[in-house]
Amino acid sequence: MGYEKRGVLNRSASAVFAFAAALLVAASAHGQATSTSSGQAYPGRPIRLVVPLAPGGPSDILARSMAQKLTEGMKQTVFVENRTGAGGTIGIDNVAKSPPDGYTLLLVAVASYSINASLYPKLPYDPHKDLQPVSILAGAPYILVVHPALPVRNVKELIALDKRRPGELNYSSSGPGALGHLSGELLNSLAKIKLVHIPYKGIAPGIIDLIAGQVQLSFASIPVVLPHVNTGRLRMLAQGGEKRATSLQNVPTMQEAGVPGFVVSSGFSLVGPAGIPRPVAEKLNGALARALQDPANRKALINGGAEPVGDTIDEHAAFIKSEIAKWQKVAKAAGIEPRDP
Repeated sequence: MGYEKRGVLNRSASAVFAFAAALLVAASAHGQATSTSSGQAYPGRPIRLVVPLAPGGPSDILARSMAQKLTEGMKQTVFVENRTGAGGTIGIDNVAKSPPDGYTLLLVAVASYSINASLYPKLPYDPHKDLQPVSILAGAPYILVVHPALPVRNVKELIALDKRRPGELNYSSSGPGALGHLSGELLNSLAKIKLVHIPYKGIAPGIIDLIAGQVQLSFASIPVVLPHVNTGRLRMLAQGGEKRATSLQNVPTMQEAGVPGFVVSSGFSLVGPAGIPRPVAEKLNGALARALQDPANRKALINGGAEPVGDTIDEHAAFIKSEIAKWQKVAKAAGIEPRDP
């Protein structure tokens, strides 16, 4: 593929659709009735699934497809409502202030949700107290890639090069405060180096300039960079997951590559207002988690660069809490000023 924006976006969009399609099948399973504390069978009326971003993006595509399958599986209408503005804050706040009865849910990108809690100290909601995690559907490690002309073959060589030439190596991201930006700042903090951040208006132009040699490296999701790695236009050094992704068993994690504590991944999470009755939350969580064990679903997710998760409610709550704390620390160390939402 060439360097055109169109090519980058088309491949990324195809990967998003593949990722979404796999989750949809998972979401349709196990629709048995569950009783709430009031004795009413759940769900007894339509369920609203809020997407805090504009229509047409990855979260919206996934939510609309998932809503269709949940409607089929739960024998009740699940409809998507886009509540946009302030980087997702408006939609999230709307859900946080909704009745905790299981009839209002929220689909969020885990990384953005956690980072917002770090960058916006005056959020209208408390991410710890006002929202209840249900499940993370799947996660995908962020990948460290460099331009092939950069004389490094692994992360240790990259770190050594930057220490010899501090402030000379640039990395692209989709914008200030994005996951790609904070990934670079996390590496700066852990490795004691000085990579320079170059923000772009979206990941596609940032990758285009990386391929062209205008910047030297980037952190991005598997679907965005893998096509260029396969054609030799980019070199992959490491992946950011806690363990190696099934689709990248020959690529070391950042921790294996010599940077303990570096774990960066993206994924989609289902949350709701705090106080959802436990039986209702367990019904939603269990339907998704069990379906993710289906071999066909797992294969589709893995082929799309994602790892099926389907964790428990308590595991997911602990994960989100740790992610918020991590990015707060990274933002502070990098001198990123808090903003108003």
